[in-house]
Amino acid sequence: MSRFVVVGAGITGLTAAFEWRRRRPDDEIVVLEAGDRIGGKLHRIELAGHWYDTGPEAMLARVPDAVALVEALGLGDRLVAPATTQASVVLPDGRHPLPAGTVLGVPASAEGLEGFLSPDGVARVRAEADLPPVRPDGDVAVGALLRERLGDEVVDRLVEPLLGGVYAGRADELSLQATMPALAASLPAAGSVLGAAAAARDAGIRSRGDADGPVFVTVSDGIGSLPAALVEAARADVRLRTPAHGLRRTPGGFQLSIGSAAEPELLDADHVLVTAPALKAARLLREVAPGAVEPLAGIPYASMAVVAMAFPAQDVPAGSGLLVPPVTGRLVKGVTVSSAKWPHLGGGEALLVRSSVGRFRAEEDLQRDDDELIAAVVADVADLLGLDRPEPLQTALIRWGGGLPQYLVGHRERVAAVRAAVAEVPGLEVAGAAFDGLGVPACIRDATRAVTALLG
Repeated sequence: MSRFVVVGAGITGLTAAFEWRRRRPDDEIVVLEAGDRIGGKLHRIELAGHWYDTGPEAMLARVPDAVALVEALGLGDRLVAPATTQASVVLPDGRHPLPAGTVLGVPASAEGLEGFLSPDGVARVRAEADLPPVRPDGDVAVGALLRERLGDEVVDRLVEPLLGGVYAGRADELSLQATMPALAASLPAAGSVLGAAAAARDAGIRSRGDADGPVFVTVSDGIGSLPAALVEAARADVRLRTPAHGLRRTPGGFQLSIGSAAEPELLDADHVLVTAPALKAARLLREVAPGAVEPLAGIPYASMAVVAMAFPAQDVPAGSGLLVPPVTGRLVKGVTVSSAKWPHLGGGEALLVRSSVGRFRAEEDLQRDDDELIAAVVADVADLLGLDRPEPLQTALIRWGGGLPQYLVGHRERVAAVRAAVAEVPGLEVAGAAFDGLGVPACIRDATRAVTALLG
């Protein structure tokens, strides 16, 4: 029997604990969490009589990791497919349905862009295939490449609202290789952005196999219900309000300094997995893996907030929701009409809606106090949705300070440097949203990879 210690009780750390228990049923598993609850960004509240996610509210269904985990927990019967995924983009000249067939907003052709872009914007996209072949020298910013090849409108109207929704970041700073790896990989052979987008889209359809199945799913009692299920299945010793602030090698493995910095407790471990945010991970690894410190410190984070709202039941013509790019000057960057999107949340006496605020380098919107921020978001949402009854029945504000890692240009090189430094320390691994993907499936996949590496 050995002791496996996980630092961080988010979805990555708890998945790793569960996976370790499946493979090593007799080991001791300890999960250290500095905060006062498990789950990290997975969080749910009761809103108008429903369990309602205020963290991730959807998981990719066409990659196996998240769905397979839910099924392994015996919760497969709680998976729910959306009733609609038809979103619209709010632009200064009105709202437009999100064009189909793009790769995170990057079009594969000019077809279907009329009205969404100006005539000049459509012509710019159409002419891209006739430009000299594009041959990026290493990583580039998404915005820089696309503005040069397809024009500003594609970035400002299509890519920004989608990338902003996923990363709370800016297209002009985000890494093409890290945020759009399939498109980046297709560029050398395609020679054009349009061709690369078409190749990436088609490759994705082929790899998924079931192209007719739902793209996204959720869990009927909230994705935020998964952390508790993972802890129960992992039979882990979860220690809340127990930060890890020191890690050193010992002849038998590792020793962690945990709890109060003034009166620390020492905890021995045979294997350690660090799933803390990048800067906290850097501090913890400075003695055992010093080569990981600088690249980890080079991963910045954006802060954001989610406001959950229940309005009196009323019809809204917004489909599953609205994407709101910065060019509109709006406070909110997106609105999800949960009552329309998810069947189990509809048909009641309340219209359930959530909206997000905050982008990288634009955190000033979050400096308002809670009541002021809620009131501003409610007013923005009521106006965007054209609500006849705009007074909410219930609201909730969840702040995610430093919540979303930014995959800036050179991100993959930083990740490779971290992995290389950690690989030199047997029994140690790092995983989480800071590395190879922000979504729930990506974090689950990275947790499984880390466990495999530690046991391999």
